[in-house]
Amino acid sequence: MKRLAHQVWERLSLYLPTLLMGVLALGTYWLVRSTPAPVQSSPAAPVRHEPDYLMSKFAVKTYDSTGRLKSEVLGAQARHFPDTDALEIDNVRIRVFDEAGRLTLATASRALTNSDTSELQLFGDARVVREPVAVKAGVLQPRLEFRGEFLHAFMKTERVLSSQPVQLTRGQDQFSADAMSFDNLAQVMELTGRVRGTLVPTPGK
Repeated sequence: MKRLAHQVWERLSLYLPTLLMGVLALGTYWLVRSTPAPVQSSPAAPVRHEPDYLMSKFAVKTYDSTGRLKSEVLGAQARHFPDTDALEIDNVRIRVFDEAGRLTLATASRALTNSDTSELQLFGDARVVREPVAVKAGVLQPRLEFRGEFLHAFMKTERVLSSQPVQLTRGQDQFSADAMSFDNLAQVMELTGRVRGTLVPTPGK
């Protein structure tokens, strides 16, 4: 009996390492199957030109550090696009005051503006008006008005551009052209294409 038990043990001892290896292999396989797959970071989705929020019948005002009104934007509806940080506004009315407190008014059927309203693209019945301002003692800079189906206005640098027909009224003088570039700070206006103008003499001159 002892001899039989010894023979059985010898046989088991021969196969025991193989058995243990098999058990380890099965255990490793089970662990691999049971371990959750590592979370793979998904590639960033491409930014779409889609609005992330809407506003209806709104009015937005901005102020400087002293509490002085810098700009006011009113519209029927606005859509903000996060990829360009731009606002598209329907039936827009914008008032902007410069450092000297001079007012510029812009209106249009639709507008596209950057975050601080320093750059405006106006579409459909576009109009930009700069009210009369005193530039020197006793000298008044006349009212300026631009009209067209498209106007591109830069409020901080006081420039107005258009690649489409435009009408300009300066005081009582009137001009029209196929395209225009106006720099108010440099007091330079460039009219191109078919240009027409009417100059009204200043009384007393």
